[in-house]
Amino acid sequence: MKTDVTISLAQIPVVRGDLKSNLRHHLEMISRSSRHNADVVIFPELSLTGYELDLAARLAFSPEASSFQELSRASVENQIIVIAGCPLSSDCSSKPFIGAVICFPDGSVEFYSKQYLHPGEEQYCLFGPADYFFKVKGHRLALAICADFAEPEHSRRARESGADIYVVSALISGKGFAPDSEILSAIALKHGFAVLLSNHISETGGWETCGNSSVWDSYGERVINSDSADSGLILCTLSGSKAAASKV
Repeated sequence: MKTDVTISLAQIPVVRGDLKSNLRHHLEMISRSSRHNADVVIFPELSLTGYELDLAARLAFSPEASSFQELSRASVENQIIVIAGCPLSSDCSSKPFIGAVICFPDGSVEFYSKQYLHPGEEQYCLFGPADYFFKVKGHRLALAICADFAEPEHSRRARESGADIYVVSALISGKGFAPDSEILSAIALKHGFAVLLSNHISETGGWETCGNSSVWDSYGERVINSDSADSGLILCTLSGSKAAASKV
């Protein structure tokens, strides 16, 4: 049975390749999200390293990475699902995946790799092999990383697989925000599920990002926008077809 679920969208400063500093910001936002009774907290694309493709192979994480262990402990201690962005190492190539680590309150850890790459990303990274879903409080959530949502097949498969919430970890620039917002709104309306976006606020990979983490309800209407590139959280509680959100 579905019950109300609260998802936290984290906007954090990210420093190029500084794993220690970036992890500290993650842990702070995990704790803060938990204090606001969030069930899930999602960070932007490649949030642990910054969107630094030239560093991705050198910084790629193995499944046993100490950073993942720290995130997993935080997930357990705070009883919250944590989704953080990172390059993931591959067993069959020197190139990594643009991925996400998903830590659960029971101590389990899973991974997702971005399936659709922006032009130029394939020079540094591999295409991911499969869709990713997880469940919380009776809801089925589909995870997208940036260019995934621009490929209509990705959100279509999510809906056909029974997802009722579509969460997006991304890097979106100020110029790209308006057209990407139209895509995300259209996805929500077409498939009848809520769409949530966690975006970067720092300059990273040569991109001037804009924050503006947002939520669209199942009718394609934007419920909230952070309206800033400041550090903070968007909290969204989904109850049936209704979405209520606030900034903290």
